[in-house]
Amino acid sequence: MKVHLTQPTAKQVRHFLIYCLIVVAGNFIASAASAYFIVPHEFVMGGTTGVGIFVRNLLPEGESTEWAVTVTVYIANIALFLVGAVFLGKRFAAATLAGTLLYPTFMALHTKLNELYVAREGHIIAEGDPLLAVLFGALLFGFGIGMVVRVGASTGGTDIPPLILNKLFGIPIVVTMWTLDITIVLIQLFAGVTLETVLYGILITLIAALIVDVVSPIGLKRTQVKIISKKYREIRTMILNDLNCGVTMLYGRTGFLRENCYVLMTIVGNRDVVRLKNAIYKIDPDAFLMFSVVSEVRGRGFTSERMQLPREQEAEDLTEVQELPEEPSKTTPQ
Repeated sequence: MKVHLTQPTAKQVRHFLIYCLIVVAGNFIASAASAYFIVPHEFVMGGTTGVGIFVRNLLPEGESTEWAVTVTVYIANIALFLVGAVFLGKRFAAATLAGTLLYPTFMALHTKLNELYVAREGHIIAEGDPLLAVLFGALLFGFGIGMVVRVGASTGGTDIPPLILNKLFGIPIVVTMWTLDITIVLIQLFAGVTLETVLYGILITLIAALIVDVVSPIGLKRTQVKIISKKYREIRTMILNDLNCGVTMLYGRTGFLRENCYVLMTIVGNRDVVRLKNAIYKIDPDAFLMFSVVSEVRGRGFTSERMQLPREQEAEDLTEVQELPEEPSKTTPQ
């Protein structure tokens, strides 16, 4: 039996290249945060980088031990990758392989560049200002990881154990990730790290997690609008033709008079919220509106091409609007 392979479209190739570029850039930025701000200042943090810092702090002083962080990250990432491939399958392995190798590779590169900077300038970046190093390190690290998470990829490392525990025992991923990262930070106390350094590490972990939550959905958030109006037909036509947005008509019933009604639901970009509101109130000043922010929207008009509607026709001619069902008659139980 012959298997016919379909040739990818130009759009699919473009999306794949953008995906690869974002994964590479995210790992590049996150590793730069570790190499320039966190490791040189001897801060601690979670993840495999934190494990590498712990191993480095156990080594005897007097010699350059920065290599220990990169080597440990390599070993830990590859080991966790293999465990993840066993428990989570080949599909997970394919999606995680890039992050598993890119992060420690870029970290080795940044470490070498940082050594050249120190040799030329005679000091590390933000020397004498630990708070500045904490802020920039956490911001860059969170921004890089957020870019990777945004496209659904993984940096590997300590992301893998929470996924395995969630699959086997149903433990929430967020709970395990936070527990693991904070534990890695706290065990640094057994490597002779001061309490102040550990507190800095907790601060780095918290700020980085906050930045990840902000960056990962950037550009994907939209505003959901629900509209209740007797002039729903005109408003529906305006949304379809003027805003070129989709609209869903939900059956509803008022709570006081128990009258049947339509609830129009649409999702628009943040820049179109005011435009939509003004257009609705121009049609019906008494319309009832509800606005809510949704974290992500996917589908036609957002992550795929918009459907072009024939503007010379009224939207009412495109899809016949069914009348609302009558309220069921009340019967007395026998």
